[in-house]
Amino acid sequence: MTTAQHAAGEPIYGPTVADVVGRVLADLGAGHVFGVVGSGNFVLTEALRRGGVPYTATRHEGGAATMADAYTRMSGRVGVVSLHQGCGLTNAMTGIGEAAKSRTPMIVLTADSPAAALRANFRIDQDALVRSVGAVSDRVYSAATAVTDVTRAFRTAVAQRRTVVLNMAIDIAAAACSVTGPVEAVVAPARVRPDGGSVARLAETLRAARKPVFVAGRGARAAGPDVAELARACGALVATSAVANGLFTDDEFALGISGGFSSPATAELIAGADLIVGWGCALNNWTMRHGRLIGPGTRVVQVDDDIDAIGAHRPVDFGVLGDCAATARDVLAELRSTDPAGRIGYRTGDIAERIAKSTRWQDVPVADSSTAERIDPRVLTIALDEILPAERIVSIDSGNFMGYPATHLSVPDEFGFCFTQAFQSIGLGLPTAIGAAFAQPGRIPVLGAGDGGFLMAIAELETAVRAGLPLVAIVYNDSAYGAEVHHFGDADHTIVTFPETDIAAIATGFGATGVTVRTVDDLAPVREWVERYRKDGQSRPLVIDAKITSDGGAWWLAEAFAGH
Repeated sequence: MTTAQHAAGEPIYGPTVADVVGRVLADLGAGHVFGVVGSGNFVLTEALRRGGVPYTATRHEGGAATMADAYTRMSGRVGVVSLHQGCGLTNAMTGIGEAAKSRTPMIVLTADSPAAALRANFRIDQDALVRSVGAVSDRVYSAATAVTDVTRAFRTAVAQRRTVVLNMAIDIAAAACSVTGPVEAVVAPARVRPDGGSVARLAETLRAARKPVFVAGRGARAAGPDVAELARACGALVATSAVANGLFTDDEFALGISGGFSSPATAELIAGADLIVGWGCALNNWTMRHGRLIGPGTRVVQVDDDIDAIGAHRPVDFGVLGDCAATARDVLAELRSTDPAGRIGYRTGDIAERIAKSTRWQDVPVADSSTAERIDPRVLTIALDEILPAERIVSIDSGNFMGYPATHLSVPDEFGFCFTQAFQSIGLGLPTAIGAAFAQPGRIPVLGAGDGGFLMAIAELETAVRAGLPLVAIVYNDSAYGAEVHHFGDADHTIVTFPETDIAAIATGFGATGVTVRTVDDLAPVREWVERYRKDGQSRPLVIDAKITSDGGAWWLAEAFAGH
């Protein structure tokens, strides 16, 4: 029952602050809660569940934080993390740091030690810890302010796109509390309209451009159709940052990902632009290859609704402060007022043909390095791209392998790719895939991970099995921390290489289906698993332990370490 269904003046929450906080969050619209329950957050979590918020018990708090992050990114709803005080929070900090750096609007509910418990085992300075990773630290202060405190935290998450950690001391949580009346709904803020001068300036800049390229980032994921329509009108090619991969899937003039994951043809076409417009995109060193995708004399414009983001990573000719969709519509209207027929610009027949033939990595010839014992990771991924259902959501861990699933696995749209890489931590891939799966239950979740990152998070494989998720985990197994092996090429690698591990057997022990792949022929069990999935929706996770050949250091790795 929601607050709107209660009679005025009737007590609707209670009997404790923890009950009130959980129920208010539920009524404000929390989408899914992930967590590990201890004495500090048990009642709170139960209140969320009674309020109708689905709960997933994870095996580690770090997994819970990353699942909530991925869920929020892929669902458009506010995900919640529920944690015990002290060590529960510290265990979750890497996932919280990733979410904070990515401006993911989620809520972390964490218990805290009572103010007077100066020697409590669980006592740490939670506020300082939270602020140190860029998240917002807020607090439930008392029974009298509980509703206001929770609403404020929720509003901050939604309106400012911030990760908010809501601390609640356990003595406050246990205090008596009964609240009446409806909770005020939290609505998303109005979109920022650009000023007329900025609109006119961007329109005039587009008119003067012969080869414009638009690069859309996460901030433009909700503006895809508007940005695409403007691109057609001014003759611009369209590309995305990695986190917005899939936004322009059906556009014949789409270049795919801009940056370290760009194919040679994509990189050449972006570098050939005379104007690059970033739409909700940081234009950072990853996306612009340390500036090498910006040709001599190329103008750079940045559109963003956050003034601090404009010019944060590189100089721009000018910035437009505004929501991407609203800005694209206003600029389009300005262009059509003088040029209703539109411009050809970079969208010529020759360019369309070149894009169709050579911008996808699947179309780049592969010099197969496979042996009888190990499979080339490109050959593996291209084969899996054909075998796995197209309606998928791909999540990527971090490591030397990561370019292969990011570039060789196609995605249906911007909700088909989840990339938790702002903190560049390995081990986030498996919980990312689980959180994304809850956000998009109609799609098959596909994970690309290295053996190091997968083993780091493997406890959450039990979570996937218990939840009945039809997860396909592709483990690119080179028995090493591959990035370090290739980055420190002449060093002694004994500290970053490991004995061969039978990950398929470990996965079987967790209750998943484990398959070892050394050659293309070994993919037959994968085809059988997919057929069962299509026939009866079987939901036993599949873990592919792919013994891969060494690539001598992935092309994207050289880009990532450039200038270090």
